[in-house]
Amino acid sequence: MTTDQAAHTPVPTLEAVAALAGVSRATVSRVVNGSTKVNPEVIENVTKAIADLNYVPNRAARSLASRRTLVVALVVPESTAKVFADPFFASIVQGVALHLADTDYTLNIVISSETNPDKTRRYLMGGNVDGALVVSHHSGDHSYAQLGSSLPMVFGGRPLSDTEHNSYFVDVDNISGAAGATEHLIKRGRRNIALITGPQDMPAGVDRLTGWRKAMEAHGLDCTLIEYGDFSPISGMEAMRRLLATGRPIDGLFATNDQMAAGAYSAILETGRSIPGDIAVVGYDDDYFGLTATPPLTTVHQPSVGLGERMAQVLVRRIEGEPVDRVTLLPTELVVRQST
Repeated sequence: MTTDQAAHTPVPTLEAVAALAGVSRATVSRVVNGSTKVNPEVIENVTKAIADLNYVPNRAARSLASRRTLVVALVVPESTAKVFADPFFASIVQGVALHLADTDYTLNIVISSETNPDKTRRYLMGGNVDGALVVSHHSGDHSYAQLGSSLPMVFGGRPLSDTEHNSYFVDVDNISGAAGATEHLIKRGRRNIALITGPQDMPAGVDRLTGWRKAMEAHGLDCTLIEYGDFSPISGMEAMRRLLATGRPIDGLFATNDQMAAGAYSAILETGRSIPGDIAVVGYDDDYFGLTATPPLTTVHQPSVGLGERMAQVLVRRIEGEPVDRVTLLPTELVVRQST
């Protein structure tokens, strides 16, 4: 077929499918929209006709009929640089996309910190999407939760503010994961265990500190060796330098993500100390920062892809009006490597 011929080939219509299948236009529409009230034999005939004609359902028309956009927004309240540098976000996107692949929904990603927050809210409430996922939200991002009464929303991470207490969210058990990481260091004979945790306006930063403190207090150990980072490698390096500069004995470190643990490695090794000989280190995430560290990093595995999948699943069920739990917690697992 020539280019000119292809350009003038009529686009298959719903009526053409109906004629080929020997059924009414309404029956084809019901099959296309997944109705269960159609005879299986008729569904088979219509499906074959669709394939023979290469018919593609008119998405816009279906959206108008159902008053849905068939679009889901993934809102990330972080800088563009951080989003593309952090493997956690890539895993979340992968998980969301995996689940949506088997649905009629498509995904839009909104990196909201690069725009006016009001612009993001207007976009979400402007009839552009059927629902939204919000990941890595800080306490200052609670305004998104206020949209939940008008738009189905699911958060990645438990809410921090009172305004979000009715929010739907999916999270890992960060307190238990952090406590387990600390217990592992204690079982290795470490007693002067420092902590580098994340921002305290984020659920992961708060809960992983809580888990570390819970394990330390249970063994009567000092809970004052704490520094804070922003989950980036450089912040981990700077935090570890501050800890070492105190001159206090440190024989163990729990960094609340692998990126900060990798940064802490640099600060430890530049002083001539060894890992794990002088300081045993545990991270959190189980991403490539931990796998490529030297020595390989003991870390808490969180199912980031699974987290994204479950968030999308909960959101789609909410959009479809199906019952779903408001809170979903996924388990973590300690992966022991040479750093401890």
